[in-house]
Amino acid sequence: MMIKICGITNEEDALLAADSGASAIGFNFYSKSPRYIEPEAARRIGGQLPAGLLKVGVFVDGDPNRVAELAALDVVQLHGSASASGIRIWRAHHVDASFTAASLDDESAEAFLLDTPSQTLHGGTGETFDWIRARGLNKRIILAGGLDASNVRAAINAADPWGVDACSRLESAPGRKDPRKVRDFIQAALNL
Repeated sequence: MMIKICGITNEEDALLAADSGASAIGFNFYSKSPRYIEPEAARRIGGQLPAGLLKVGVFVDGDPNRVAELAALDVVQLHGSASASGIRIWRAHHVDASFTAASLDDESAEAFLLDTPSQTLHGGTGETFDWIRARGLNKRIILAGGLDASNVRAAINAADPWGVDACSRLESAPGRKDPRKVRDFIQAALNL
């Protein structure tokens, strides 16, 4: 199970995620997000992390290639019209009534992050969607949206995803992780 802790803004939270067993951490490069981080800060934090922990950059629209290089990312998570080349891609999709398997049509994506739709945010809403809609899609699926220790096992059982992603429900404040919530989430996702 791939486990991503998203919205990392500081070294302490990044090391917490790594030490707790996360597979990936997410840096948000969307300037309107309360979890926005400068590329240089992400690069500095990423340099303190163990080898093998994926550094994922979250982008909304535009071309993330220059930022991905500056921040030394392993993967870009693309929302909206964002596009990239020469790097691993996870394409984000909102799951609403119009969502179908045909929505996952980006041939360049190695995985698809499925999240709850919002009129104002591109993730980090703390709201869930009907996880059963993600089951059997024949793609690498990462579930996001309102996950925490209380519901991640139910989400995994419903959708059988490749990975899970959590952010806002693991925070004590926007951009600051709660250590207990992070550890509990990862243990629940791994069924420990």
